[in-house]
Amino acid sequence: MSPAPAPTPASAPAPSPTDEIRYLHTLGPTGTNLESAAHLWFRRQGRAGEGRVVLHTSLEQAMGSVPRTGEHALLACAVYPELHTLVFGNLLTCRMVDCFLWPTHEMVFAVPPGASAEPRTVATHPAPAGLVPATSTRRLVTSNAQAAIDCAEGRVEGCVTTVVAARAHGLRVLRSYGEVPMVFTVHHVREGDR
Repeated sequence: MSPAPAPTPASAPAPSPTDEIRYLHTLGPTGTNLESAAHLWFRRQGRAGEGRVVLHTSLEQAMGSVPRTGEHALLACAVYPELHTLVFGNLLTCRMVDCFLWPTHEMVFAVPPGASAEPRTVATHPAPAGLVPATSTRRLVTSNAQAAIDCAEGRVEGCVTTVVAARAHGLRVLRSYGEVPMVFTVHHVREGDR
């Protein structure tokens, strides 16, 4: 009886697109839930020291400027108002490669110190706009962090924002909605055949 043939070495599995990602582009300015989620994603991947988070004024602006080298990805959230447009409008260069559930920062309704508890104008990102009181006029802005900036600078009388942004800008919290369980999505960006 002849000896059994030597086993054929298994080929190494193809690298995952997530292994290539070194830059996560997401919504700024600093203090957004998306920025926090991007840092968390790098920590979970074991790349906290090497991953870089790049902030943009909108995810649409980010998609237009993200290099298509494979080292870059867009981090979004499931409730981002035009996520479907970003996904289907960029199918040739962008693919969702990961998602995870993580709570947002505590969402709050805030005003400047000494301001009325019933602001007439309230800055909000479109996603949490439903938290604006019916008696107030909504002013849509690009992020929860931007809502806090606009409120602190007197452009509006109140804002829906994160507790982190409210504290950073010296705002008084009138109401907390707590943390919101959120799905965050990672979209790998690469030029080429998809």
